[in-house]
Amino acid sequence: MKIISQKQALKDSLLNSFLDKNKFEANDEYAAKLIANTEGETMYDRIFDGVKHCQFFTFAVAFIESGILNSLKVALKNRTVQGRILTSTYLYFNKPKMFKELLKLPNVEVRIYEQNHGKFHAKGYLFQHEGYQSALVGSSNFTTGALQVNKEWNLLFTSYNDGQLTEDISAEIEDQWDAATPLTAEWIEKYEKVYHLNQKFVKSASNIVPEQVDENKGNYSSIQPNKMQAEALKNLQNLRLLRETKGLVISATGTGKTYLAALDVKNYQPKRFLFIAHREQILKKALESFHKVLGGDKDSNYGILSGNSKVMDAKYLFATVQTLSKDENLKQFKQDEFDYILVDEAHHVGSKIYNKVLDYFEPDFLLGMTATPERSDDKNIYELFDYNVPYEIRLQEALEEEMLVPFHYIGVSDYTYNGEVISDNTNLKYLVSEERVKYVVKQSEYYGYDGDVLHGLVFVSRKEEAREIATLLTKYGYPAQMLSGEDSQEEREEAIEKLRLGQLTYLVTVDIFNEGVDIPFINQVIMMRQTESVIVFVQQLGRGLRKAQGKEYLTVIDFIGNYKNNYLIPVALTGDQSRTRDGIREHVETGKIEGLSTINFELVAKKRILDQLKGSKNLFTLEIKKDYQELKRRLNRIPLIADFIKNNMVASQAILSVLNKKGNYNDFLRKVDKDAAYSWEKGYLDTTLTFVTTELLNGKRVHELLLLQKILRDGKSSRAELEELVLATGSYCNEDVLDSVERILTLDYYKPKGYDDRSEQDKTKTEFAKLGGRPLIRIDEEKGYRFNDTVSELLDSTPGFRELFEDVVESGLLNAKEYNLRELFTLEKRYTRSDVNRLLNWQRRVPAQSIGGYFIENGYCPIFVTYMKSEDINESIKYEDRFISNSKIHCYTKSGRRLGKGEIAGVVEGAPKLEYLLFIKRSDAEDDDEFVYLGTGKVDGNSLKQEYRELEKKGKIVNEPIVSYDLKLDVPVPFMRYRMLTEENN
Repeated sequence: MKIISQKQALKDSLLNSFLDKNKFEANDEYAAKLIANTEGETMYDRIFDGVKHCQFFTFAVAFIESGILNSLKVALKNRTVQGRILTSTYLYFNKPKMFKELLKLPNVEVRIYEQNHGKFHAKGYLFQHEGYQSALVGSSNFTTGALQVNKEWNLLFTSYNDGQLTEDISAEIEDQWDAATPLTAEWIEKYEKVYHLNQKFVKSASNIVPEQVDENKGNYSSIQPNKMQAEALKNLQNLRLLRETKGLVISATGTGKTYLAALDVKNYQPKRFLFIAHREQILKKALESFHKVLGGDKDSNYGILSGNSKVMDAKYLFATVQTLSKDENLKQFKQDEFDYILVDEAHHVGSKIYNKVLDYFEPDFLLGMTATPERSDDKNIYELFDYNVPYEIRLQEALEEEMLVPFHYIGVSDYTYNGEVISDNTNLKYLVSEERVKYVVKQSEYYGYDGDVLHGLVFVSRKEEAREIATLLTKYGYPAQMLSGEDSQEEREEAIEKLRLGQLTYLVTVDIFNEGVDIPFINQVIMMRQTESVIVFVQQLGRGLRKAQGKEYLTVIDFIGNYKNNYLIPVALTGDQSRTRDGIREHVETGKIEGLSTINFELVAKKRILDQLKGSKNLFTLEIKKDYQELKRRLNRIPLIADFIKNNMVASQAILSVLNKKGNYNDFLRKVDKDAAYSWEKGYLDTTLTFVTTELLNGKRVHELLLLQKILRDGKSSRAELEELVLATGSYCNEDVLDSVERILTLDYYKPKGYDDRSEQDKTKTEFAKLGGRPLIRIDEEKGYRFNDTVSELLDSTPGFRELFEDVVESGLLNAKEYNLRELFTLEKRYTRSDVNRLLNWQRRVPAQSIGGYFIENGYCPIFVTYMKSEDINESIKYEDRFISNSKIHCYTKSGRRLGKGEIAGVVEGAPKLEYLLFIKRSDAEDDDEFVYLGTGKVDGNSLKQEYRELEKKGKIVNEPIVSYDLKLDVPVPFMRYRMLTEENN
């Protein structure tokens, strides 16, 4: 029976793809389609989904990059599957190192189609499933760019095992496979010699030439700023034209901050220039860069003032703050000695030693540069630079602009001892056990590194741990040295040089190398400590992202134990500052990141992070409080909700989640910054602000917001003016929605049925009463819409009320930009049952428990599906809704329903008239009330079926009637969303 149904699905999908998509139904498992690396679906997604679900795979591909193999390595560790790879020596693109990485793949046989057999330029990926094959054939080689970002055309198609197409492809592959050479270590050794002889023919598909000034050119007149530097230079010049004397540039490590500074100094042409840093190593590198940009024959124009060098009279002076701050040195300079002063790693400026120096000098212009302006203490770096930030580029932007090398991150489970995984409180002897280090070495060898020589950094949490791990790594053939803050600058530089020369393989560190160290040749970073903070994680990751000659990518191996802050890992990797569980969960489950980098988690490590995202506790409260303080420092005022949105920080719903109940922004201020909150008496004012915040801040409909904005500005509005405002935004508009807006803002929507007939005492218990018991706006046929008298008075007389009310409206309109205003709902966006209730223009609010899995009103039937039910959920509501394909879902009604009776008669008889909308969330364990909107659909009348379920009621087993049906979606569920919803092990 299964074979027949599968054949029918294959047949229908084939006819849908090539004959008539309106007549035949396609199943996404079998449908033919073009994969072109669009936002919703890439070759990377499809290939690794194929590996995850197939019985056997074959890759026939000419070119392979070693970096993307790490994703395949993780997939093969997460699931045992057999495979084979057929590749080539065509054009000598494939590096010997890549072939060495191929040898590591478990259960995969590799062969090479050599050039003496002809040019091999195939690009095909085949997956054998039970009874059928799927194939991806087109333009994509197995490289990061070709699978993720390049404009590629690849055809995905499926054929049954006895199909002619399958037979043709299999025959061609077998012919080439038989003619190919098995991959062995001996073959690689021979190839390596030929490869180097023919290296001039090698064409890399990955452009890793740094987009910055050419460090090797001595002719400084040829040095030109890159894209980032050009914009920053312009902004710095504009800042000075405004007669500002200070500025702070925020720029990720490796994006050319030093060259930017040199180019700005060249434009400024100071009489004397001072560069301040806290390490001599930084000074030496900066001096070299400045010399290349500024040029000049006189080396005497450049000098270093430090513990080891006492130059005082150079035109361009580079000084350590420690040496410069000494009275015997500082007093030798006039206060206006330098007209341009630059402070590197400017987040240190708040310390006493920096204050002493900067309080003494009076430059015409002071520039600070930092990758991380955030501080853990109360020092405000922005204040020290007059809140001027002429340019900012963070890690993710720099990666997307290809200013840094991409990284391939692998989250692996940390070592387990006696069934207990490494945690925050693990005894030191287990952290430095030989078994743990052997385990680390095994993972390092498996996931590898870019290039021919391993240059690694290992970050640990304790000095004693660092020392022992360095000793054990050396014992197992990986010469390592421990470095800490106790080591001198000379000792650090000597160790870095040994690492560069290959005399050391690893530097193991605990409290240095987070910043201010330039080691561009690093090609592997190992993290053997908990994620203390996003800032520290990004700093450590950044140590390996700087571009270097011949360096294509960085391998990052993160050993994830039972650490309390594991959920911060995806935040740090993706730069997602929304502080929402849903956003972080999706990053973990999909591994999505912009650009050429990849994120992969081994299953156990992935589960540890996802488990932390469950439960009712707000994990991000501490981070949100830090974000608030950081934004307050940056703006030099109390930030509003709109400020968080404009600065791409915490999402609005996350801000309010700190309250763990309904509230408004003043309630948030009371919790995180009591002195900043307004001292209102709890009452109607608070209730009104909470109402507009709770209902309208999300921006899922602009109509109410536009009306409130108009009344705030002009004191009144009319229905015609509201309609004009709505249409001007391009949003949908009709009489029903305008009526709905009136019901919402007069609060009639919140009055239960029969409200007017209730006693006064009963009325006080209604939601209408709890929202203030009076309309927010009043409607007068002559005067139009106005606020009620109390609100009007509060807006004019109560300090802060107008500001916070207007902030909700502005923030709601900013949030609305995330939605398709032309439609009631936006695909892939999240909605609560209450949101759906309001946006469908229902006469009154229907409680969520009354809506349940579906509700019929106004010609709409929204269907709410929780795909995975908890084990302890009541059996009477444990419906087993399941996708048949990504365009069809089999659903169940509420218990106790029979065909042709009650609401089910409405579903059946009204099927042609009703508009069905599907909202779904993966699991009730996610502990949120939002569902993802997956679009409209149609109920298949032929699928309606009367069923019965055995339930226990009052100690007796009864057969409870229930009706099932199929909902056919008008737009198929996006591939990655479908997998996220349906995969059991996500």
